[in-house]
Amino acid sequence: MYNYVKALHIIFIVTWFSGMFYIVRLFIYNTEAGEKEEPERSILQRQFAIMIRRLWLGITWPSAILTLIFGIWMWILLGTLPEWLLVKLFFVTGLYAYHFSLHHIYRQQLRGEFSYTSGRLRIWNELATLFLTAIVMIVAVKQTLSWVWGLTGLVLLAVALLIAIRIYKRLRKK
Repeated sequence: MYNYVKALHIIFIVTWFSGMFYIVRLFIYNTEAGEKEEPERSILQRQFAIMIRRLWLGITWPSAILTLIFGIWMWILLGTLPEWLLVKLFFVTGLYAYHFSLHHIYRQQLRGEFSYTSGRLRIWNELATLFLTAIVMIVAVKQTLSWVWGLTGLVLLAVALLIAIRIYKRLRKK
């Protein structure tokens, strides 16, 4: 039973992350559509609103809920709370906070409020990458993970992502 629950947990983690990665791309495109001339702006923003709503409510939220349900079920079946799982739960809590921040942006954009630039959204999108990396590394290597090397790797990944965003921004301006 444990392996079936684990498989479902992983499936919904994948769909949840897919939704979070793609929703921010849609936020970026929707924000950039605001810079277009009419009628292109209205047409694009109407279409993006539909896509954003369907992705967020039809895939991302259900996947977040099912990830949580199957995760708790696995924990119950495991019957213990090893140290690595406690660390993973710390990052998972941060991931749900990130998810709620995306919900805030979702609500703003559907109201036609664009308080984040496309550049800021690109940076915000990479936070999911950091959570994904941290969580997968903790689960995959468990007790053999050195905290020093793990945090160093996470910081280096964050720096590399920020550099990549800056390079992309320069290339885009050309």
